[in-house]
Amino acid sequence: MAETEDFVGQEPHPVDDDLFKEPMKKRRRSDRDQRFRAFPSVEQSALKEYEKLESRTRRVLSNTYQKLIQSVFLDDSIPNGVKYLINRLLALIEKPSLDPIYIGLFGSTGAGKSSLINAIIQQEMFLPVSGESICSSCIVQVSSGCCEQYEAKIHLLSDQEWKEELKNLTKLLHRTEELGREEADEWDRDDAVEEAIWKLQMLYGNGAEKKNYEELLRAKPKGKIPTSRIITLKAEETIDKCSVIWVISDIERVSGGRVHENLLNESIKACQRGFCRDVALVVTKTDKLHLPEYLRERKVRTQAIQSQREAVLERNEMIKLQRNTILKEKLKRKLPADSKVLDTSDLVYTVSAQEYWQQALLTEEETEIPKLREYIRKRLLDKKRRMVTKYVTEAFGLLLLTDSFSCTENLPNEYLHVSSLRRFVEERIQLLEKAIDQCFAHIAQPLQEGVRNARTSYRRILGACLVRSRGNQGFHQTLKAVCLKNGIYASRTLARIDLNEAITQPIYDQIDPVFGGIFGAGKPTGSALMPHIDAFKHSLQEKMTEIGIKNGWKYNSCKKSFLIQEISAILGGLEEHILRKKRRIYESLTASVQNDLKPCYEEAAQITGKKACERMKDVIRRGVDQQVAEGMFERAQERMQHQFQQLKNGITEKVKGSIATMLTLASSQGDGLYKELADVKSEYKEMEKLHRGLREVAENAVLRRGMQDFLLRMSPSKLGPPRT
Repeated sequence: MAETEDFVGQEPHPVDDDLFKEPMKKRRRSDRDQRFRAFPSVEQSALKEYEKLESRTRRVLSNTYQKLIQSVFLDDSIPNGVKYLINRLLALIEKPSLDPIYIGLFGSTGAGKSSLINAIIQQEMFLPVSGESICSSCIVQVSSGCCEQYEAKIHLLSDQEWKEELKNLTKLLHRTEELGREEADEWDRDDAVEEAIWKLQMLYGNGAEKKNYEELLRAKPKGKIPTSRIITLKAEETIDKCSVIWVISDIERVSGGRVHENLLNESIKACQRGFCRDVALVVTKTDKLHLPEYLRERKVRTQAIQSQREAVLERNEMIKLQRNTILKEKLKRKLPADSKVLDTSDLVYTVSAQEYWQQALLTEEETEIPKLREYIRKRLLDKKRRMVTKYVTEAFGLLLLTDSFSCTENLPNEYLHVSSLRRFVEERIQLLEKAIDQCFAHIAQPLQEGVRNARTSYRRILGACLVRSRGNQGFHQTLKAVCLKNGIYASRTLARIDLNEAITQPIYDQIDPVFGGIFGAGKPTGSALMPHIDAFKHSLQEKMTEIGIKNGWKYNSCKKSFLIQEISAILGGLEEHILRKKRRIYESLTASVQNDLKPCYEEAAQITGKKACERMKDVIRRGVDQQVAEGMFERAQERMQHQFQQLKNGITEKVKGSIATMLTLASSQGDGLYKELADVKSEYKEMEKLHRGLREVAENAVLRRGMQDFLLRMSPSKLGPPRT
């Protein structure tokens, strides 16, 4: 995934033609309202209030922006302070309303991913599902590695497979000729028919649905079909974008399946290197149970089972308890002890999409689909609340400074003591640098121990990767593909192979808990990085308040408030920057090993002829031995430590540059810094009201939630289970 060195909106941008461009247009209200349909009325009200706050804030910012542009439009040179304001205003106006919440659903074919999505969004046939007469006409293979872009290959149907599919599609469409008028009308509305029409029109154009099988065989597709029958897509869409990962496994494969275990391990790694903060196991098709077999093998016999429904509920609860314990133990071994996911009560969900629609055996609540839907809603509502709070607060700080720029009442004896604050900032930055060094020092010992373990175990691990139970039959092509991809290969049929990751795994086993601790939550006295940055922020804000009290801010209080708000914006933007760098640091070990072994892979990939597979293996073994002897693991260790050092330098440079610019802007003594601007007092007063409105919205949400809980307690409980 491509990364940038700067985090958006925290440093002034150079002024160019874009300075005078029009901000984004507002979204239509109807579009906004449509997105709230899935929410209960209480949450809808809260979301609409936050939307209203955000919309009005954008309007105030846009008006202020237009006034500033008009006041400097004819000037030959624009003062730096005004440049800063204009750029910051434009960045806030064009800031996305809400970044998507990526929830990754990972499971093998037939695990029930599409059915689960359909049930969650309450659209039974939104995605085609396995077992239906018409399903997806492609297979998707995703390959990933230590690179910035990821690759997906879509394998199209062969000629023979498409002819069979085409025959089924035309047979389905022309079935209406064999039915009576009443039946035909009903059939025409069927989702399967609509999808068949869509497929034919996409491939052969409008009117294709009216042609018969033989006519379509002779028709020329309107799009070009590659002779290889493979379409390759490259993009940044990855597991590391996901803030939540659900590993999907059906009830019959949840125990002991290798694919299932691999998916769990990859999901836990995403917590280490990416944005993921929450992992859960979603067990699907939990309505499936053979009652006589279950009763025969049932171990817990505390009470008699009277029905299929009781057996399903008991089995589901047992699965939940067992898998919750196993998953929590896996997470404990890899993640720091203070990870929030370890305190989560719901690590395992037992769901049934089929029963959600039919409710022949389970109630809607017992299918646990509503529980997953509520989880998504709560995350979205919480993210919206935090985003709007931050947005309105940042906007208020900017309006404070804008109003102070056009204020003519500043008195000479009430200057903000920026020089003393600047010295304080320099001292605090030095302390922050020491704190970051102490955080990163925690990785040194486990990293060294991991390197020692890797040196002693790499031959055994490599040997296991290069051995197949059926010998070399067919494996030479797989091994060649591994070498062509620099040690990595993801197949539709075989488990994913990554030689670089495999031989560095002993290092990761040692560093994982410590690495997670550095980038996780924690106390300022521990190894966690962000608490030290938060402590730095609070110390600056407290110092500004202290200076204000000592020097009696009367007219310059707006500048003090701006400084406090802007510091929060600057340091708040650091967190996303750090999380982006986190992935690069984590993968630096495998990336380093892959780079060192590249010549060895290239040599092995060129081998053909007799015993090619064994000769390729020999080249790989000798190449790895040579690189290990020359310090391959030690170089990987040094590169990871270098990445940590680069992160530290980046943090301190950004903090120094941003805060220095901000303090210069707040100083009343800068030559040519300001000019007389348009009056924005009305915008400032409106923004002040909106800022107060944040508290009102929060209080209203609490009040509505309390009323809803009271009504639920007072209402009769839901009816018991459905028919068995």
